[in-house]
Amino acid sequence: MNQQTESTDVDEQKLNLAELLAMGVGGMIGGGIFSVLGMAVKISGHAAPLAFLIGSFVALAAGYSYVKLALGFQSDGASFTYLDRAFSAYPNVAGIAGWTVIVGYIGTLALYAYTFGIYGSHLVGFAGSTIIRMLLSIGVLLFFLLINIKGVQSSGKTEVIIVFTKVLLLGLFALAGTFSIQQDHLFPVFEQGVSSVFIAGAMIFVAFEGFQLITNAVLESQKPDTNIPRGIYGSILITSFIYFGVAIVAVGNLTPDQIEAAKEYTMSVAARPALGHAGTVLVDLAALLATSSAVNATIFGASRMMADMAQERRMPEIFAQRTHARIPWVAIVFMSLLAGGFTLLGSLETITLFSSLTFLLVSIAVSAANFKLRDTTHSNLWLILLGIGLMLSTVILLVIHLWSKDGARFYWLLGFFATIAILEVFFCWYRCRNDEEFQQKHQKKHINRS
Repeated sequence: MNQQTESTDVDEQKLNLAELLAMGVGGMIGGGIFSVLGMAVKISGHAAPLAFLIGSFVALAAGYSYVKLALGFQSDGASFTYLDRAFSAYPNVAGIAGWTVIVGYIGTLALYAYTFGIYGSHLVGFAGSTIIRMLLSIGVLLFFLLINIKGVQSSGKTEVIIVFTKVLLLGLFALAGTFSIQQDHLFPVFEQGVSSVFIAGAMIFVAFEGFQLITNAVLESQKPDTNIPRGIYGSILITSFIYFGVAIVAVGNLTPDQIEAAKEYTMSVAARPALGHAGTVLVDLAALLATSSAVNATIFGASRMMADMAQERRMPEIFAQRTHARIPWVAIVFMSLLAGGFTLLGSLETITLFSSLTFLLVSIAVSAANFKLRDTTHSNLWLILLGIGLMLSTVILLVIHLWSKDGARFYWLLGFFATIAILEVFFCWYRCRNDEEFQQKHQKKHINRS
């Protein structure tokens, strides 16, 4: 009886389906629609809503391999673990991908915190104040640092409340905004060319990366075999519906020039025709909720991946330290503080572009891992190949666009990726040469895979 009671108590401490959906939706509807809508319109014009649909199709294609691998290899390490198992003979493959994902998560944390500060300062009447924006950005990171250190249930329940409220507010915005849409703002649909839709879809892929956070919580989920797939696919579909509706309203109410002038405040300006000043306040509140829940979800999932990598000796071991409740507090503190520093540096477009490219490339690698492990994960070959084809085409279009429009940023990003790879190779070389336990563990994995 006591054992059964203890088992029930442990299960109740884990994340249920609603909390997993909240984590996925919260991770996606963060800086996403509020920060990147203006960029999507700048590239694809009236077709911006279709760009978000393209992004959702790519996310669903990538999500298939994440679901199969999450259930086949249940670990907080997620993409790092999958690549480590698939390419055990080449440890740098998983290592470089893992380090890149962690840096990408830190970048998105900075993006969400930056956007929180922007809309927060706008709401309180200090839109031009850099100091207020910085204080709010740092404040939201510190708040959710404490929430995540407190525990899983605290994080999960907080996420459900925030996500439900922000979805309600965005739904109200979309519903009210439909009555003031001007049809001439929506046509011709492809005035920037058909390819621009795919380029914009690639640029804003960071708006869909949050679903991957669910795989980092597989060990802390109730009924993972059913809830993980429902959480990933469900959160992508919910987010896609919201993005499309909000983008239609924004494009239908504003001209591209107005959207370009509004920059980070595109959503607030788009709410004025239908709701006046109240609409601006509503959108500001929705942005604060969206970005804060994205910060919460990202800290939760990314810190566990970082701790798992450290436990596998693929990052400094200090990041593996956990509390008695198994909360990876060192990783949480490190990521939050580093993201706080990033909010003071860099441009919104650069952070968005880096994050989108990062998660597209890692998703391709994860799909390749699923291709290699498909007999173990019982995956459909053609669905894997479809996902790889979609993501690869998207990356190629994005790189061509970046090369032709902004060569300096292209070389900056290339150098950044190269730096991450070099640091990981050096760390792995040092660890592989000096750590006998690592060598034995890795050799055992390679023998098992063979």
